[in-house]
Amino acid sequence: MRRLFAGRSFLAGLAAMAIAAFGAPEARADKLQDILSKGVVRIGVPLDAPPFGSQDANRKAVGFDIEFAEMVAKGLGVKLEMQQITGANRIPFLLTDKVDIVISVMGLTPERAKQIQFTAPYANTFLAVYGPKSANVTSAETIGSNRVAAAKGTTQELAITASAPKATIMRTEDDATAAAAYITGQADLLATNSIVAQALAKQNPSKEFERKFVIRRSPAHMGVQMDQHNLVRWLDGFIFFNTMNGELDRLHKKYLDMPMDPLPSL
Repeated sequence: MRRLFAGRSFLAGLAAMAIAAFGAPEARADKLQDILSKGVVRIGVPLDAPPFGSQDANRKAVGFDIEFAEMVAKGLGVKLEMQQITGANRIPFLLTDKVDIVISVMGLTPERAKQIQFTAPYANTFLAVYGPKSANVTSAETIGSNRVAAAKGTTQELAITASAPKATIMRTEDDATAAAAYITGQADLLATNSIVAQALAKQNPSKEFERKFVIRRSPAHMGVQMDQHNLVRWLDGFIFFNTMNGELDRLHKKYLDMPMDPLPSL
């Protein structure tokens, strides 16, 4: 027994020495409690993807994701600090702690899920390639010599790159630049979100936005840092609550011109 206690004392001493030398293991901050304590939530939103996010004539941020971010801050009972993000930098902004939450019509992929946590989906959309009626394109494999504009780092850009590695892709910094490239004739096709294409068609009636093929269904999710389970759980509850009270349906009708369809759960 004396040897057993002596062994335990020796191990305890080693542990104490290790803590003294290297410090105790750092506790991961609880982002939800941090937000509530500071009274501020930093949310990354798009301004290049109408009707989810854009600027009006007075340069005020407007759109589905903008209003949804405002609802999240109100639900948390804190001040909203919005930061503009793009498809390429929205995950890096989370990883480097520049934002607490990303609300940027972001689709879930297994690769992204290795880096961040996703909430349940809050909006139903799909990704597709659009172009003029004259373009004989029915799949990624039939893009041929057509030049496709797509924001780099987005799901649509990555999907086309994987399925048609020889396709000529005009990779832009954001969705707005990709749309401008197609509208001005610099690109023959546009890969984008179905709702974004719908809005662009309304804004540019002289330009054809025929859907050539669907890349995949891609509901929009919010994103948080990988280890922030309390925050993602609160956001899931927030989505559920606002689905049940009709607020998300109201946003769908207001910005997307359609009712909210049933969405899959995670």
